[in-house]
Amino acid sequence: RIVVKVGTSTLAHSTGRLNIRHTEELVKVLSDLKNAGHEVILVSSGAIGMGVGKLSLSARPTDMSSKQACAAVGQCELMYTSTLFSAYDHTVAQILLTGVDIEHASRRENIQNTLTRLLELGALPIINENDTVATDEITSIGDNDTLAAIALLHQADLLVLLSDIDGLYTA
Repeated sequence: RIVVKVGTSTLAHSTGRLNIRHTEELVKVLSDLKNAGHEVILVSSGAIGMGVGKLSLSARPTDMSSKQACAAVGQCELMYTSTLFSAYDHTVAQILLTGVDIEHASRRENIQNTLTRLLELGALPIINENDTVATDEITSIGDNDTLAAIALLHQADLLVLLSDIDGLYTA
């Protein structure tokens, strides 16, 4: 089982618009891993940044409601990958999580059950923070590297962080 986390700079240009070339290459690699028999979970970030680009805003907004609106628009852009995966005969599923979902035992169990069943059905789960409802993640976590810890919850054999963040957190 392989969990791959991609950062905003992997999926989007500095303008906030989707980097189609990088996204298509990522989809090819992940599809090939699935074709080789691996279970793959993708953890993405970038919904707010991509929403900024899609809405043609001149800068990232500072007010919370605008950030949430950008996340709602940007999440649709991120799910464009479902079309790309379909070209390789793979089905994707979207899972939007909050920090509370990870911390709360019964919610965490529901996440694990859903992920297990999706993988059994051959789907490729794409996980992102639900920034439209959970503002704590926007203001405190700020990056989905933390969310990629879902790998630990789901017994991943390998966690790959494709990010431009300097350093590695050990705690």
